[in-house]
Amino acid sequence: MSKRYFGTDGIRGRVGDYPITPDFMLKLGWASGRVFARSCPEGSSCTVIIGKDTRVSGYMFESALEAGLVAAGVNVKLLGPMPTPAVAIMIRKQNADAGIVISASHNPFYDNGIKFFGADGAKLPDDVEHAIEEELDKDMVTVPSRQIGKVVRVEDAAGRYTEFCKSTVPEGFSLRGLKIALDCAHGATYHIAPKVLSELGAQVVAMGVAPDGFNINEGVGSTDIGALSELVRSERADIGIAYDGDGDRVLMVDGDGQVIDGDELVYIIAMHRMAIGKSDAGVVGTQMSNLGLELALKEAGLQFARAKVGDRYVKELMEANRWALGGESSGHIICSDVTTTGDGIVASLQVLMALQAAGGDLRGLRAGISMYPQTMINVAAGGRVNLADYPEIDAAVQAVEEQLGERGRVLLRPSGTEPKVRVMVEGEDAEAVNSLCSGLAEHVERALS
Repeated sequence: MSKRYFGTDGIRGRVGDYPITPDFMLKLGWASGRVFARSCPEGSSCTVIIGKDTRVSGYMFESALEAGLVAAGVNVKLLGPMPTPAVAIMIRKQNADAGIVISASHNPFYDNGIKFFGADGAKLPDDVEHAIEEELDKDMVTVPSRQIGKVVRVEDAAGRYTEFCKSTVPEGFSLRGLKIALDCAHGATYHIAPKVLSELGAQVVAMGVAPDGFNINEGVGSTDIGALSELVRSERADIGIAYDGDGDRVLMVDGDGQVIDGDELVYIIAMHRMAIGKSDAGVVGTQMSNLGLELALKEAGLQFARAKVGDRYVKELMEANRWALGGESSGHIICSDVTTTGDGIVASLQVLMALQAAGGDLRGLRAGISMYPQTMINVAAGGRVNLADYPEIDAAVQAVEEQLGERGRVLLRPSGTEPKVRVMVEGEDAEAVNSLCSGLAEHVERALS
């Protein structure tokens, strides 16, 4: 059964356009509170924590969600600006029953969205999202006054998450002697990541740490990494680290300013785990993961499995295969033996442990993987698209696949977070890949217009 509001990663859209409106968020808080309360023991109170990134609209939606939750009889704990993965951690530390993040991740400030976590710190399964949507269809009724929830603000939530991040590396681990250029995207890691890295001994040169409500992801962060490459070169830093607006993605830059994407970071972590005898049988990627990652892992003796795009699906396949490592090209990396969801700071520390153990640099650590040229073009769509309704698109895809043969891939998928269709072509020859992807994107655009 399809969902009306929930996409790949929660509910997301442009602020002021339904459903990203205050009235909807009020009803969403109430509906989700009703669903979460069902899992709480009868007679006990249910508690939900709320975190947000640095968008100006976060204040508005925090208040609306808070009102809806307490109207459903649920207690609320407010964390303030916090990375998405921090909320997953704080659920357990606060003995909460669920968590909500107000964020549109890597999107511009004029977008916003809602992500949910269950009591286990993992993204909600489909059946819970369906249950929330069912409650949204009902009339909102406030519980009796004696049952209305209460609201408190958690003091030093950022400090507690900082200590958690540092606890994910071995005792005595030090980054002394390492100069790190850091880009926090003017987002939710701005007050945490510099502290984590500097307290572990690194010399940190930071950018993207002055959020004003409007500059999140603007020319900075993991989706616009050119500025970090420039900072690495100008400061002669050893490496650069970039997070996205809500801190669940990470990309890196080597000492020459060359970008290391999520697939390469997953490979580096996997190889380090093999070297210290901590490796599982395999690693989970997605349909978008580079063919080079799959071939490199298999060359090293590891299995590789592809999940649907979205960190929740990566996590599900990791659990099914009983593997502890998975990730996406975008930099969502999950180390499930360390935390419950994709965590940019934790993943970057995993890479830094590999770097320290190897005694080299990022260029050396990535040497074992040869990335295939891959081009992706986003085609605007008027709304949600079912590609099966467009046989002319399927014919165009088949034509490209025939030209690529067995040494390439084509992937078309509607975005779960934006009104776009992502067109991806991968193969051995970069020029041919670019040409084929451009032509296919034109076919898709004509078909959708």
